[in-house]
This record gives sequence, structure tokens and C-alpha cells, in this order.
Amino acid sequence: MLITSLLLAGCNSINLSAYTQQKDPFEKFNRGVFKFNDAVDRAVVKPVAQGYAKVVPSPVKTMVSNFFSNLDDVVVTANDLLQFKFRQAVSDGARVAFNSTFGLLGLINITDRLEKHNEDFGQTLGYWGVPSGPYLMLPILGPSTIRDGTGRYTDSYFSVISNTKDVPTRNSAWAAEGLDTRVGLLEEEKVLDEAVIDRYSFIRDAYLQHRQSLVYDGNPPRQKYDDDE
Repeated sequence: MLITSLLLAGCNSINLSAYTQQKDPFEKFNRGVFKFNDAVDRAVVKPVAQGYAKVVPSPVKTMVSNFFSNLDDVVVTANDLLQFKFRQAVSDGARVAFNSTFGLLGLINITDRLEKHNEDFGQTLGYWGVPSGPYLMLPILGPSTIRDGTGRYTDSYFSVISNTKDVPTRNSAWAAEGLDTRVGLLEEEKVLDEAVIDRYSFIRDAYLQHRQSLVYDGNPPRQKYDDDE
């Protein structure tokens, strides 16, 4: 039993090493960026998010989230079409149309019976067979890959915020959207802090698995590495 345990531990180490080499060849650089992001978050972003969550009434927070979710549906609909998911595009397009009009620019989600989908150009590239490429930790923006970073840039052409001409308005909208996203992660972070020893590895692996799942609409194939038998 002892010999078997040692052999299994050795195999796990080899598999982990192969995984890191294939998916995170820039780990040293990424960890440096992660430490920078974490320092900025602890010093500025997280305290602001906690204050916002504590002071702002829940109905207002819900309307803010609905507003940015509605803007996101514009990008989602565009990528539905690029992936030839026409039925889904009709549904997501209807969400935008009705929430933007009867829902007062998306502040009220009147289409809650229609499923909210998650599509972006990074997923579109994956849908058409483009590999994710190495993992990247971007300054301020957080986890990404070569493919998803390219997708993020391309999505800006469809984004309402990115196409806003007034710079102060555009920057304020980006900041508000980022704050809304950070507030949504406060509860999840409690579990992360209590259960995880290496935050960097956990966030990296969770991100890559989540993105893989999104590309395959929740049914990804098993990944095989070079040293797998």
C-alpha cells in the first residue's frame, strides 16, 4: 500500500508538471502580476466593493446589475450569430430589445423567463477550433488566455460602453461595471479564503476549466496530456 501510494503521488506530480508546462508556461510572470492585482484589490477595490455592498440598498444594486447585464447581452447576441446559434440569438436579442425599452434601459429585467446566456468572442474562437493558448494573468483585468485576451479586444467592437465617445462617461461606466462584478464575488471569495492554500493555482485551474466548459456549452471533452497513457 505504501509503495502504491508513493507511485500514485509521483504520477500526480508528473501530471501536474505537464499540465503547468502546457497551460501555464509563463507562471513566474503570471504570479508576479497576480501579486500586483491582489495588492491593488486588497488596498482599493475590495474595500470600495464592501462599502458599496453595505451602503447601497439591494433594489439599487439589482438595477445596476440588470443594466450591465443588458449591455452584455448585446455582445452575447453578436457572438450567438457568429457561432450560428440562431435560436439562442433570437432569445438573447429579445432580451436586449424588451429590457432596453420596457425595462427602462435594462434597469428592470422583464425577460427573466428567457435564459441568460454567456457568450463572448473568446468562446466563439474556441467554438471554431482555436485553442486557448497559454494562460495569462492580465494587470487589473485578471485571468485570461491568449485566445480570451484576443476575444476581449474583439468584443470591444460590439460593446456599448467601449463605443461610447464621451471619455469620462465611458471610463465611469467601466469603473461601475468592474465594481458591480467585484461585489458579486465577495461571497464566493469567503469560500476561497477558507478552503484554498494556493490562491493562484486555484484561480488559474478554475478559470481554465470554466472557460473550457463554456466553449462546449457545459459538456467539455476530457483533456489529455502528453504523459497520459
